[in-house]
Amino acid sequence: MSDTITADLVDLDLSADTKEAAARALAERMVALGRVTDLDGFLADVAAREAQMPTGLDGGIGIPHCRSAHVTEPTLAFGRSGAGIDFGAPDGPADLIFLIAAPAGADDAHLTLLSALARRLMNSEFTGALRAATDAEHAAALIRGEETAPEGGASEDATSQGTGPEDATSQGAGPEGATSQGTGPEGAASEGADSAPDDSVAAPAAASAGAATGPAALDGDRPFRIVAVTSCPTGIAHTYMAAESLENAGRETGVEIVVETQGSAGFTRLDPAVIAAADGVILAHDVPVREKQRFAGKPTVDTGVKAAINRPADLIGEVRDKAARGETTEAAQAGSTPVERAGTDDEGYGTRLRRWLMSGVSYMVPFVAAGGLLIALGFAIGGYEINEAPSVMDHFVWTQAASWGALLFQIGGVAFGFLVPVLAGYIAYGMADRPGLVPGFVGGAISLTINAGFLGGLAAGLIAGGVVLAIQKVNIPAALRGIMPVVVIPLISSAVVGFLMFVVIGKPIAEAQKGMTDWLGGLTGANAVLLGALLGLMMCFDLGGPVNKVAYTFATAGIAVADPSDSAMRVMAAVMAAGMVPPLAMALATTVRGRLFNRAERENGKAAWVLGASFISEGAIPFAAADPLRVIPASMAGGAVTGALSMAFGATLRAPHGGIFVVPLIGNPLLYLVAIAAGVGVTTALVIVLKGLRRSAGPAGPATGEDTALAPAAGGAGTRKETVAARTV
Repeated sequence: MSDTITADLVDLDLSADTKEAAARALAERMVALGRVTDLDGFLADVAAREAQMPTGLDGGIGIPHCRSAHVTEPTLAFGRSGAGIDFGAPDGPADLIFLIAAPAGADDAHLTLLSALARRLMNSEFTGALRAATDAEHAAALIRGEETAPEGGASEDATSQGTGPEDATSQGAGPEGATSQGTGPEGAASEGADSAPDDSVAAPAAASAGAATGPAALDGDRPFRIVAVTSCPTGIAHTYMAAESLENAGRETGVEIVVETQGSAGFTRLDPAVIAAADGVILAHDVPVREKQRFAGKPTVDTGVKAAINRPADLIGEVRDKAARGETTEAAQAGSTPVERAGTDDEGYGTRLRRWLMSGVSYMVPFVAAGGLLIALGFAIGGYEINEAPSVMDHFVWTQAASWGALLFQIGGVAFGFLVPVLAGYIAYGMADRPGLVPGFVGGAISLTINAGFLGGLAAGLIAGGVVLAIQKVNIPAALRGIMPVVVIPLISSAVVGFLMFVVIGKPIAEAQKGMTDWLGGLTGANAVLLGALLGLMMCFDLGGPVNKVAYTFATAGIAVADPSDSAMRVMAAVMAAGMVPPLAMALATTVRGRLFNRAERENGKAAWVLGASFISEGAIPFAAADPLRVIPASMAGGAVTGALSMAFGATLRAPHGGIFVVPLIGNPLLYLVAIAAGVGVTTALVIVLKGLRRSAGPAGPATGEDTALAPAAGGAGTRKETVAARTV
């Protein structure tokens, strides 16, 4: 930290009386040293960060900070006020003010040092030494860690916890470290990123050595275990201060606590084994928690990051109370967004590829639904000639239905224009996180330009993610790290992706896209019926999972053009109809043969009526989880019948969504409903027959209290492995 703070950046007699004046006084010192290029622009960024959340902390500390394009290198300025300055802390004014300035693309090494400082602020000996400092050079040396605080009761503890910046990597204090506490976003610097999972597994023991006999001990032989996540909008200060505060409180109360800091430089995921072994979860954050589904199904306290700094013991007490009462969050849903779920280093390539592709599809679906429904409503209001209407900017009559139809059609067309860029951008995001977004979106836009369509978007997303990952593996000089995220990576990756899409692979992919479109346009007779049956099978195989999404994406690709063919709209109708079959069939089966289902399943059946009518295939998941060998084959059979009949009847759908509310937009709506009814009837009959055969094979008796307790809650997706094994024999 020798170049981050010097004596010239220290003011031991700060005379400002407001936080704005204090920030200006310290920022002027940064300007004088060339660390800030635009004083007013930088102060505006500081004020914007302050508006998100006050930066005052208990103990007389103010820590204004921000990322700014007007900062040339990570810099820290320190001021000491005799009168105190109000930074919004609950306990009153602050006398120790730290102004942290980080460039828009600060490199991990500097962020490690800044986060180490944030942790040290939780040490009373450190802050006491700063209050007693008599000259600027001594204060700067204390902050840099070159001089230690006077020895006291806790100075040894401070040393063991890595209160100096040079200890940050060994104690997981910042983005580069994750060893004994498992809290560093980027993994253990000394061991390499690959060792992070092992460190995380070991973290609980290290975090609570000798704590098993403390007040939080469970069963007399182990302490209560907590996993926590901390994050703040800037990801520099509060994130790491909250982590340090929680860890200190855990040691004092005899609780094992492992913290994942989701800071500016990213984060290292807690090992799944550590999360699984935890008795409770604390989420202290002011920005969304990344991959939150990892912590589902456990007693959880969800609060702001400052609560973890100011009252960590209370949060620990709250999560223990929830655990004692058995209060848990909802279990992770099978259909949650793939990019929000944890990935592991030992995943096979096929698994990772599927996760990347589903990331893009999941973010694309809202654009598909909104754009497609708006286009379909435009056709319904203005007729099928509405696609030839002039721009509503040039011609719009408030009293004419045709103008409103044109408006909806043109808004939907704009929304549809984002499909391929969003698909490509979020495939790259799933692979390489935020640095993948720019080249992914650029590649997706190029795919539209060269008429490569969805296939081009898939290729562009994968290429963009791969290029970014390759760039990130290059050993970059320290002087260039600050501009890597905002200049170098977007520039190089976009240029490479653009070259490949325009010059190398774009034309072959465009030809393949045209061939698929022509094939869809030429489908007739038996070929169309067989395709409908196949798509129906896929829609009902995993009820909203990857196979279901493949069928949905295939259908969407056919209509995501300015003038989709009749065959493409028939494919869309078949897919939407088949997706409604499983939940509606389960609802009907629980109605006509309720004795074959336990009480919880009968309650799920009531909800499945609404879910099925709304095209939410996941409504059948509780039934499939409880009895997969009977429910899934029956659902697939019904879906195949519906898909085949829909294609045979010539039903068409311009909107990429199902459910009863799009019936007015369907071509041949009565026959479309007949196809759905036929599939529901087939699935219902098969489920009843198969479940009846199971009961006749051995005494089952009425549903017991245990069956009811084990059944998934309505709308849930419980797995109940032991029960499934027993019921599917």
